[in-house]
Amino acid sequence: GQNPLFPRILGHEAEGVVESVGEGVIDVQPGDHVLPIFTGECKECPHCLSEASNMCDLLRINTERRGMLHDGHTRFSKDGKPIYHFLGTSTFSKYTVVHVGQVAKINPEAPLDKVCVLSCEMSTGFGATVNVAKPKKGGFVAVFGLGAVGLAAAEGARVCEASRIIGIDLNPNRSEEAKKFGCTEFVNPKDHNKPVQE
Repeated sequence: GQNPLFPRILGHEAEGVVESVGEGVIDVQPGDHVLPIFTGECKECPHCLSEASNMCDLLRINTERRGMLHDGHTRFSKDGKPIYHFLGTSTFSKYTVVHVGQVAKINPEAPLDKVCVLSCEMSTGFGATVNVAKPKKGGFVAVFGLGAVGLAAAEGARVCEASRIIGIDLNPNRSEEAKKFGCTEFVNPKDHNKPVQE
C-alpha cells in the first residue's frame, strides 16, 4: 500500500470453514465451506448490481484498511497490542475475521486442500478473460505469463471458444501444462531474436 502498516496478518488466498457469524449474517452459517475474496461484494451498491464491474463501493481492494469496516477496529492482537488486517482477509492465520461480503460459499464436497487457488488465481485469470476481454468465438488470444493466473486466463479463452490461444512464458517447462488449459501454441521469447509481439 501507499502507507505500509505493521504488524499485520498478510494473505489473500485461502479456504476454510465458518466457525461463527456475527449478528444479522444470513448468507453463511457455521459449518459452511467458504473462500475468502479480497474484492468483496456488498450486493447493494451500483457496482455490485451491475454486470459490468466488480469494484464494490464498500469492499473494493483497499490496502490501507486496517480493521473491520463497521468500527475500524482490528480483531487481532498479541500481548494487548493490535495486529492489523490486510485486504479484508488476513489469510496467513489459522483463524481470521472477515466481512460476510468477503467470503464465497462453496460446495462442501470441494477438497479444501485444493480450492484456495479459486479465491484469487483462477477467478482473476478466468474472470479477466470471460468478463473483461470477452474474446469472440474463433478469435485469437495471447496470454503473457503462464503461472496460475495466466493458465486460468487461457482456460477462459478456451471456454469462450477462441480458435488460437498463444501462451507466452520464459519457462519452457510450462509448455505442456499450457496445452492442458487450452493453449494451442507456446512461445518462449528467449527462443527468438525479435520482440515476441512480432
